[in-house]
Amino acid sequence: MRRLMSCCGNAATDSNPFRNLRDIELQSDHFGSQEGNLALFEDEIHQRPKISALLSTLAKYDPAPASNTQTGKPKRNKATRMGTLMGVYLPTIQNIFGILLFLRVTWIVGRAGVVDAFFIVLICCCCTMLTALSMSAIATNGVVPAGGSYFMISRALGPEFGGAVGLLFYLGTTFAAAMYVLGAIELLLTYMAPGMAIFDPDTDMFNNMRVYGTIILLVLTLIVFVGVKYVNYFASVCLVSVIISIIAIYAGILAAGHGGYPGITYCTLEGVAVDSDAHCNCSNPQWLRCVGNETGEKWLEHSHTLPPLKERVAIPGLGKTDFSANSKSHYLRDGQASSSDDAIYPQIAADATTSFTILLAIFFPSVTGIMAGSNRSGDLKDAQRSIPRGTIAAIATTSIVYLTCVLFFGATIDGPLLRDKFGESIGGSLTVAELSWPSPWVIYIGAFLSTTGAGLQSLTGAPRLLQAIAIDNLIPILGVFAKGNSKGEPTTALILTAIIAEVGILIASLDQVAPIITMFFLMCYGFVNLACTVQSLLKTPNWRPRFRYYHWLGHLYL
Repeated sequence: MRRLMSCCGNAATDSNPFRNLRDIELQSDHFGSQEGNLALFEDEIHQRPKISALLSTLAKYDPAPASNTQTGKPKRNKATRMGTLMGVYLPTIQNIFGILLFLRVTWIVGRAGVVDAFFIVLICCCCTMLTALSMSAIATNGVVPAGGSYFMISRALGPEFGGAVGLLFYLGTTFAAAMYVLGAIELLLTYMAPGMAIFDPDTDMFNNMRVYGTIILLVLTLIVFVGVKYVNYFASVCLVSVIISIIAIYAGILAAGHGGYPGITYCTLEGVAVDSDAHCNCSNPQWLRCVGNETGEKWLEHSHTLPPLKERVAIPGLGKTDFSANSKSHYLRDGQASSSDDAIYPQIAADATTSFTILLAIFFPSVTGIMAGSNRSGDLKDAQRSIPRGTIAAIATTSIVYLTCVLFFGATIDGPLLRDKFGESIGGSLTVAELSWPSPWVIYIGAFLSTTGAGLQSLTGAPRLLQAIAIDNLIPILGVFAKGNSKGEPTTALILTAIIAEVGILIASLDQVAPIITMFFLMCYGFVNLACTVQSLLKTPNWRPRFRYYHWLGHLYL
């Protein structure tokens, strides 16, 4: 009888499903080490646990950023934390305003016309504003981790979206560094110091861009390699230079409203600007009034059919410019001077084929840089409050500046001069620099400093982004870039970033690199908006953003 009870007791004890729960938990580490890592993706769970260990881990899950596991104590926050103005608003403005505002906006207004150019800018600004709304929703969905936009998106929406957005953001930022370097070289060799050209700028400008671009890229890479603190010191100087340059443009617009700049004149032939190197005297009523190589022969050949030259004021000023004529588009093919005829000497021909979509692709990099505030999430007092407010305010400010510049350029500058991309009709001067007050050198120096600083910022941020993607081990082949030097700096990632940027510099054309950047950033922003839309439609339990000013229907715009 005792044996029977003992057997029954043992059977009852063995049938208890909770008896060996502790033993299963203790054995889970042993089995996990033998079985290896068979999961497709693991975040906190690094081995294959049993059911009890899985439930225990889920019960102890903490969505806050991880603490310092080496000391067992959480990392202390820095005593000085930045608010919305210094931490998000001003850095975002500095990253949005770039070289294209000074080098290409006047030309875009001249080719597209005021109406089309206004819609080009409006479409680009609406795209970034909708992306900022999505990013604000993501930033307020729980605790914002330190580490920038990639960490914020990947931790909030999962590694799939985070990895896709991170790679696109990395490539776009890397090619943006090449664009900034090319813009600095164009400023230097075309306007500031043309005598520094090694090759003939008329026939071999691309090689000048490649040589000087490689040199400047190497110098910027060495600065980033030496220390990031020097980049941060230079960032404040670049921000001040950008603000002063924009103020100088608006001051010039107001100064031109009081009689314009009558001292700046240029010649036109059939409504097309004439190259100033032809040394034409527009005030002479005779046909043959241009001197130079082969000029006389060409003028004698066409003298019986061509109308006379006309002298025009380059910047008539507000109220004196033919705004209605500037509102019309003048899209041309490469080599054309007008929609019906090819250019004849000394008319300035179009150097590239233009259309609405082409100009949109060239302008779009001007509105990127909206994630500069989220990249500083670890240094903000209240990231959930500062990122939405600062980013949206910065986009609104820059959008107003771009839209008003389109209107003011069309109402202040003469039409043929707007279509002169490199200012060849006014002695090779930058059109927006001639408009500025008190001196064109305010724009030259400010634009050169700002574009150099933007290149430094790109070369600083892109390697860290690649290192973060490599640390997450989303793409095993990138594992070599996860390691840094003794100070933690991503030296290997910096080398790869410089190599990719060199590819963009070898293209040697600002107008060809800008569309590449547009595609990367459009796909990046598209993924961010898609993620926000999917989360809103599925109404997942972990999607609870504090930022409510967004709607999934608006994000389908992309």
